[in-house]
Amino acid sequence: MKRFILLVMAAAIAAVIAAFAIYHFTRGHLARSSSAAVAGLLPRETILLAHLPDFNQTRSQFHESDVYQIWREPAVQAFLQKPLSKKPSTGTRQTLRDFESLEVKDAFVAVTSLQNSAWKIVGGFRFKGTAAEAEKIVSGWRARFMRGAEPKRETIEFQKHQIEVQTSGVLTVSSCYDDGWFVAANDIEQLKGLLDRIDGRQKDHSATLAADETFAAAQKHMQASFAGLVFARLDRFFQELLPKVEETSEPSSSPPIYRQIRSFCGTIAFDGGKIRDVLFVGMPQLVNVGELSRTSLAGATRDAFLYTAGFLNLPAAMQTNTGSPHLPAALGQITAPLAAAGITMDDWNAAFGQEFGLIGEWPGTAHFPTLIATLPTKDLAKATQLLGTAAKADSARPWTQSDKDGVHYFSSEAGNPFLPLSPTLALSNAMLVAGLDLGTVQSAVARIGKRSSELAATETFQTAERAVPESRQAFAYLDTAFLYSRLDAAIRPMLFMSAAFVPGISEQVEMDKMPPAEAITRHLSPVIMSQRYDGDGYVSESVGPVTMYQTIAGLGAAIGAGAIAYQHQKGGGLPAFHSLRGATAPSPTQAASPSPPVANPSPSPSASAAATP
Repeated sequence: MKRFILLVMAAAIAAVIAAFAIYHFTRGHLARSSSAAVAGLLPRETILLAHLPDFNQTRSQFHESDVYQIWREPAVQAFLQKPLSKKPSTGTRQTLRDFESLEVKDAFVAVTSLQNSAWKIVGGFRFKGTAAEAEKIVSGWRARFMRGAEPKRETIEFQKHQIEVQTSGVLTVSSCYDDGWFVAANDIEQLKGLLDRIDGRQKDHSATLAADETFAAAQKHMQASFAGLVFARLDRFFQELLPKVEETSEPSSSPPIYRQIRSFCGTIAFDGGKIRDVLFVGMPQLVNVGELSRTSLAGATRDAFLYTAGFLNLPAAMQTNTGSPHLPAALGQITAPLAAAGITMDDWNAAFGQEFGLIGEWPGTAHFPTLIATLPTKDLAKATQLLGTAAKADSARPWTQSDKDGVHYFSSEAGNPFLPLSPTLALSNAMLVAGLDLGTVQSAVARIGKRSSELAATETFQTAERAVPESRQAFAYLDTAFLYSRLDAAIRPMLFMSAAFVPGISEQVEMDKMPPAEAITRHLSPVIMSQRYDGDGYVSESVGPVTMYQTIAGLGAAIGAGAIAYQHQKGGGLPAFHSLRGATAPSPTQAASPSPPVANPSPSPSASAAATP
């Protein structure tokens, strides 16, 4: 009897495992099949495709994500109640409800041609229900899109389909229903081709995007199951749009990096409450010096919130003082002093290796974070001579040199008494370490010499590292919970002080309702990213409450929004744009101050149950 019970239990466990495997395989297979099916409706020369396989499933997964749980925190809702009550209503919430009621699947938009800088765009989606039911919703979208003067309407019959054409000025939109599909385009011939492929009249698979080798090569690197996909043929995009720009550029002996890029493809998915993205850039390998060693990780302590490592690809512009037309201005400011000192790329490569490391730490006793940057030393004598030459050429600040325990230090004095930073370089036969003060650099040098990392030994780091494939070209780690707790402790007092002196802040938010750090950090975890070169391009994979690239974009948006808000609070408004023909900008008192942009588009708490995305 016992043996029989064990057999039944084993069979039940096997059935559960099989069902779980089949479910996840089917989900991934359907997502890829769905993407391939959409690509099979588009012409081979398609330049850009964005695809959302299942709107309702994506929305449901987002509501289960860690970042959405922050929004649902009662303390967060209470804090946002006042600013959201001032937010003007928009049609976004209604559009989301419309998508949900239609059970939209395989929503896509694609740019099929850029000839003569005229973008030809097609799009569509599958829906549940009849065309008449869908038209009740779509007609409202069409009216909002064609807002302004009453558009000219025309109905054209094509292969037993009724194509509705609306024209308003230079804008023309053709749309049609076909067997559970709604499709639209700004060029009627593109729409007819789409209908032919949906109906099966166009059977030449080799003429579709699904048969394009570049698209297939990018697809193979993507996740099996995803919530959204973007694909772009960047080589065709650059070929069409950039020749005129390059005609005005100075000639260069080597083509710019963007000319080597063939394609871009990216997917985003929800994974156990976290967000995961996979990005692929099809191009030749830029730096081929082996795989990442991450030696600099030894310098990171338990107080590290950031660690990143990769390969430094300095431009050949360092070989001359004139720079390069393809060199970004910010990077040019860094390399210009080296070039001015007569340091060439050959000199630099002979002295230092290409793998860099960057460590951000924030001890609990410090008011501000510290940053440490590292490079491996290849030739100590050449590196010492190079840095000495660069220090003498730096007329902006004096540098002093000293030696301690076999390490040569270059130190400068603090330029601002209110911000006591004294940039320091430490050079040993193993590594160059750069930091913002002498004590921090000396501590980092000592830790790197021990070759054991406190950060790498933590369970938090190890768990995060296992969530992505092994890094070969680049690696990044950001502990968002740790960083937020430090930022909250440092910035919260300043925010309360600002509210006391700037009345406009209290009119927008109630600072006494600012949520405690624990309400946010309980839903945060490290963001991790790894990158590798996989035969035909670079593959980056990132996972966390938000991904690494979303974090970078969010920080940029927050800095921009903060600058705008600060400018508005000062009462200066935003500068007006004037003709360059001798016009001068008005003073802040003369310029009209526009209304501040709304930074948070989320609905009010009273409507959150029905209106949240």
